Amino acid sequence: MPTLKLTDGRFLEYFDNGISSTSAIVFHHGTPAHACLWSPWLELAASRGIRALSYSRAGYGISDRNEGRTVYSNNDDIRELLDSFGIRDFISIGWSGGGPHALATTMMSGSKGAITLAGVGEYGVPDLDFLAGMGPENEEEFGEALKGEAEISAWMDKNAAPFKEVTSGEIREALGGLIGDVDKKALDGVIADEYATATRKGLAVSFDGWIDDDIAFIQPWGFALSEISVPVHIWQGDDDFMVPKAHSYWLEKHIPTGKLNFVPGHGHISLIADYKGEILSQAEELLR
Repeated sequence: MPTLKLTDGRFLEYFDNGISSTSAIVFHHGTPAHACLWSPWLELAASRGIRALSYSRAGYGISDRNEGRTVYSNNDDIRELLDSFGIRDFISIGWSGGGPHALATTMMSGSKGAITLAGVGEYGVPDLDFLAGMGPENEEEFGEALKGEAEISAWMDKNAAPFKEVTSGEIREALGGLIGDVDKKALDGVIADEYATATRKGLAVSFDGWIDDDIAFIQPWGFALSEISVPVHIWQGDDDFMVPKAHSYWLEKHIPTGKLNFVPGHGHISLIADYKGEILSQAEELLR
């Protein structure tokens, strides 16, 4: 994969679909994952003449770690990526743990909006029980993150190693209680292969990106949702045990420009598997 050398000396890996334009979609992957997850989306965007990029957050794949990063500070990497291609305006699409990072980019100059796909809400706020309705694996993981970096690092070493080599045939069992029947059905064939590949590539070097995401999510994001002034579309299903629907209802409540696209009968994975075209059409409209 190509990499961009950042001003602080770190390297950031990315995909670019090669469309020549000063406007683009920037894709933010989930936790854990990798830029390659969005490859089919980049291809579909290219078929519509839309420039699109994806990147691996610091600590994932071969993107160098940026220890201590926050949701908001990730914007620094995005700004350098956009500037390197001469992109003047953009929208962000973020799935799951990429949702907050997509929302953070609405604070950047040139942002024309954001789309979150089953994105998490903020931790520690009075009107959202962050862990309620999540699978037991998430409860255990965030419980360790709340104890500190040493504890979540030890938890990763003990529990996350199988994900470094997970195959498409193993991914459903590996996710355990984090997926319901709808997502188990969706995780088949090409979708299972894409998800498993993105997981392996994201963790190939280390668990650092996953650790740093978890720590970033239990801290203040570094910006106020009430300050968002560009359009935000929020997508969510109701059979989601990674990010329950309460998170998206909370985001809609606190983002002045937020509009919820609620899709009954869908889960965390089936949502992005089945609504790719509609989501890209929203993104195209925001870019106009």
